[in-house]
Amino acid sequence: MESTKKPVARMRGLKEAHAELVALDPSTSISRNYIRTLAISGKIPVAMVGKRRLINLDGLIDFLNNEGSATANEKPPEIGKIRRVV
Repeated sequence: MESTKKPVARMRGLKEAHAELVALDPSTSISRNYIRTLAISGKIPVAMVGKRRLINLDGLIDFLNNEGSATANEKPPEIGKIRRVV
C-alpha cells in the first residue's frame, strides 16, 4: 500500500525567506520589505506563530512567478467616476 503523504510546507521567517530567494537568484530585486508587505496584505500564505509570521516559501515563489500574468488581466479601478456596485 502506498502512502499518500502531503509534502511538508516550507515555512520560513522573513529573513530566511529572503535568503532563499537570494540563493535562487543572486541578483534579485525583491526586498524583505516587499515580502513583508505581501505577507501582511494576505497575498501570500503565512502562518502566525505568536507574533511572528512564517512565510510559505512555495506560496511566495508561486506568487512571484504568476503575479505578472494575474495583474495584467485586472483593470485598474476608475477614480472619480460612479461605479456599479455588484
